[in-house]
Amino acid sequence: MVEGGGLENRFPVFRNGGSNPSPSAIVALLRGINNVGSKRVTMAALKSAFEAMGFTKVKTVLASGNVIAEPPRRDAHLARTISKGLDKALGFPVVIITRTIRDLMAIAGSEPFKDAPSDPRVQQYVTFLVKKRSARSPVELPPPPKGARVVRIDPGEIYSLVDLSRGGRTPDLMRFIDRNIGPVGTTRNWRTVLKIVGTDKGPSR
Repeated sequence: MVEGGGLENRFPVFRNGGSNPSPSAIVALLRGINNVGSKRVTMAALKSAFEAMGFTKVKTVLASGNVIAEPPRRDAHLARTISKGLDKALGFPVVIITRTIRDLMAIAGSEPFKDAPSDPRVQQYVTFLVKKRSARSPVELPPPPKGARVVRIDPGEIYSLVDLSRGGRTPDLMRFIDRNIGPVGTTRNWRTVLKIVGTDKGPSR
């Protein structure tokens, strides 16, 4: 869990001054853009689309479709609102998963990969689900493909890794997840999540 003290030191994005977003700012994660064979979207166009919808302090992180922004109003159906706005702006439908900065800080603070090998050949991933599952209806997955391992399953996230030294392949893991949960989530490299909350400055794998 994220400790109560020292958050500003652990998460620079929590320093709510200047252009930094607040902990309640939303992070919109777009599914299926800028991958091989998928729709191409420039980050400039994505930023403009959010600003046209009234979002402020809009910032994109990498090119995989990650947007940090302050919403213009409270909206119980924010992901649906964003999806409709992007459909209009970009000309095609986009599945949106939303979390707050505070949500991602809690995820980072829980250190789901603390027991994973510290090896550049081991790649770590988080799959964010559109809807959180209840404790009475948890996500259940069969054994993953060769060289892959599911580390933890939470109501809204699935944590997994691929060990390249053991013959693991990221495309195999992505197909495995999509085949078993359907198009109701989007996967990010763990380093991308850390970049969003400001604790990682290196390149994402």
